[in-house]
Amino acid sequence: MRTADVGGVNVPVDHLIGGRWIGSDQTFPTNSPLDWDHGPLADVARGDQATADAAVGAAAEGFETWGRFTPAERAEVLHRLADLIEANTDEIAMVESLDMAFLLASMRARLVARGALNFRLYADLVVEHAERDWDAKNMRNVVQRMPAGPAVVITPWNAPFMLSTWKLAPALAAGNTVIHKPAEWSPLSAALLAELTIEAGFPDGAYNLVQGIGEEVGAALVADDRVRRITFTGSPVTARHIGRAAAENIVPFTAELGGKGPLMVFADSDLDAAAHRAAWQFDDSGQVCLAGTRLLVEASVRDEFLERFNAHADAMVMGDSRDEATDIAPMVHPEHRAAVDGFVTRAREAGDTILRGGHLVEGSLHYEPTLIEPLSNDSEVVQSEIFGPVLTIQTFSDEAEAIELANSTAYGLSAIVYTTSAERAERVGRALRCGLVWVNTFLVRDLTAPFGGCGISGIGREGGDHALEFHSDLKTLMILNDSVPN
Repeated sequence: MRTADVGGVNVPVDHLIGGRWIGSDQTFPTNSPLDWDHGPLADVARGDQATADAAVGAAAEGFETWGRFTPAERAEVLHRLADLIEANTDEIAMVESLDMAFLLASMRARLVARGALNFRLYADLVVEHAERDWDAKNMRNVVQRMPAGPAVVITPWNAPFMLSTWKLAPALAAGNTVIHKPAEWSPLSAALLAELTIEAGFPDGAYNLVQGIGEEVGAALVADDRVRRITFTGSPVTARHIGRAAAENIVPFTAELGGKGPLMVFADSDLDAAAHRAAWQFDDSGQVCLAGTRLLVEASVRDEFLERFNAHADAMVMGDSRDEATDIAPMVHPEHRAAVDGFVTRAREAGDTILRGGHLVEGSLHYEPTLIEPLSNDSEVVQSEIFGPVLTIQTFSDEAEAIELANSTAYGLSAIVYTTSAERAERVGRALRCGLVWVNTFLVRDLTAPFGGCGISGIGREGGDHALEFHSDLKTLMILNDSVPN
């Protein structure tokens, strides 16, 4: 097994297949956004068609064991994994902070703990879930939830550890084996998770890690006809390719594909709270799918809101993600920062007004927190997901116009509403076309609630029993009453 020293943490850089660490003939580099020009943090195994074939084969073989574990037996292993995640918080946080530039303090305080919680949640849910059992037409009907088989889990580069656990936990709890393909821009925390699955006592082949480039090994994984579930978080462009492969093999597929969420500020709201929340959409350099990137502000309070917004944004600190004083870390990759800058450049050329920011920060991968007032709602920066520290601001005259603007993009993942009117919160919340609405708060939710989007924000729902149902095949057992002696 090859390893790399990443911030004092020994990290495997090979694949984990069938309980064994396996290398590849080729590698790819992963650099730190904190010091990109210093050279790679590690050279990671670059999987290919043969790697994908071996991983799916190992998952299929492992399913014969893991799929026969009872829910209680699976739950015991998942709880052990959660314990190990908590015990290794500092190591996971450091590696992810270096590999993806996520704020180290946030990783330690929130995201690693959330990863452990994801496994605990599904460990408990799978045990608590009762089979549906009822009488009808003189028949006893029992609905059984059966493990589906090998599942391909493809996770994104932003908050990779936490988002990996969010997808892996329900798949494993349901009794499926998994082939995990992390994003090539931030692959290292997945390797730490792989190590912990071995220590937790997962049988060989229950969890398999495949590193590599999406177009190469990822495409091979989703095309394999032994795969029985595919779940993906990423872009609509990639999802269309995966969807075609899933359709070819008639495999259920869920996709969470980003958003262009509105943050709606009504005149009756707590303006300072709304402005503070709006400024904090620059957190993690805007690389958050749920972010409220379209500020929709009632016209009568625009100027006051902007004054408060700018004061909060001015107080935010750009810096090294390992520094506790830092609020805004660098962007993940030079290519992504260049793409974000391209959106701003085109907006400037089209006549949109750059109210603040709009430039690269020399000497780092930071991008200035940017606010744009577009010429029209058809502007590219309004309609397209930028996935960077770039917000737009538009005004509305009344509730109807606010709802119309909020629902005017092809996306529909989330929305944020600020108002002190309970009636308005109810009306607007119900009228918005998206998967999740927060009123006077953000990023707080019950993990058993459904999660997913409308439109090109995705298909299917994750969270709670919704994820367990996706990862299961349901069977109804029907027994004629009084035909079988008790």
